[in-house]
Amino acid sequence: MKLGIVGLPNVGKSTLFNAITKAGAEAANYPFCTIEPNVGIVTVPDERVTTLSDIYHSKKTIYATIEFCDIAGLVKGASRGEGLGNKFLGNIRESAAIVHVVRCFDDPNVVHVDGKVDPLSDIETINLELILSDMEVIERRITKQTKMLKGDKSLQKEIDLLKKIQAHLGEGKSARSMDLDDEESLFVKSLDLLSYKPIIYAANVDEDSASDEAAADNEYVNAVRQYAAEEGSQVVVICAKIEAELSELDDEEKAMFLEEMGITESGLDKLIKSSYALLNLISFLTTGEDETRAWTITNGMKAPQAAGKIHTDFEKGFIRAETIAYDKLMECGGKTAAAKEKGFIRSEGKDYIVKDGDVMHFLFNV
Repeated sequence: MKLGIVGLPNVGKSTLFNAITKAGAEAANYPFCTIEPNVGIVTVPDERVTTLSDIYHSKKTIYATIEFCDIAGLVKGASRGEGLGNKFLGNIRESAAIVHVVRCFDDPNVVHVDGKVDPLSDIETINLELILSDMEVIERRITKQTKMLKGDKSLQKEIDLLKKIQAHLGEGKSARSMDLDDEESLFVKSLDLLSYKPIIYAANVDEDSASDEAAADNEYVNAVRQYAAEEGSQVVVICAKIEAELSELDDEEKAMFLEEMGITESGLDKLIKSSYALLNLISFLTTGEDETRAWTITNGMKAPQAAGKIHTDFEKGFIRAETIAYDKLMECGGKTAAAKEKGFIRSEGKDYIVKDGDVMHFLFNV
């Protein structure tokens, strides 16, 4: 899973990236210090993986990961090549979802590219550039399909939908806010529109607004939440400065620090949970002496396709999946023999929909 971190210059984007990935991207108080997108891989914490690995004395323990890409700050006119323009837009296109860092703090020592702090204006600046880029894509597609229409009348339905999207974008609205049926959604997804990508707004606050209680009173944060609710997006409140401090602490110190600050969980943990929910992802588990591993799949995926995540041969030759819920396995102390005796281990076929936390062993024949 690849998430692109975007935002106007000087909103705390690279500071946050450094903190959550410890990748050491340069952070400076001027635009475009991030010229090439910095990439950092973050392990998804999962106690289930740790516990199973300990029980089975696994030689390897592999957690799920998220790839964060810190993309250069954007300015008005990017869709026309201003700032880093098309390079910025191209880097977003490669991401599964967008983490849009929005400045929700006042600090006279950190310049704002527009001279004042206004999170909604910041959001609309970036959204507008994505929309303008998408409109070019749609216009080219309409022109191409209209030329082909003379020989293939079945294209009329597609052209009608393209014009519907064009009209929606023309009102300054992101494609993700459109009301589409399943068939239309699949088509729009195939267009790879930037404004259709799911988005998490990371409201970057100062230390005074970092606690859960204080964040609720931050007028900037509340404005972002209202905006996000209207388009069905998510909001995560983060203090990039605190995340930077947390990145230097061990787990025990981190827990004490968060408790003292009145913060229930770190910004990274919030981002991971939100990204899984936003992209409708879950994890199933495999375990044994050789390896314990978490596999990330789309919620609703059936057993053969989940098996294919491990190896394509597993999907091609799928016979069945021996499955047990993690919690049920723990009831038996992690012992599969005891789980079998209690009837907790099930034999599931091709139509089984994998659940989060399923511990699975696939049988296949190629």
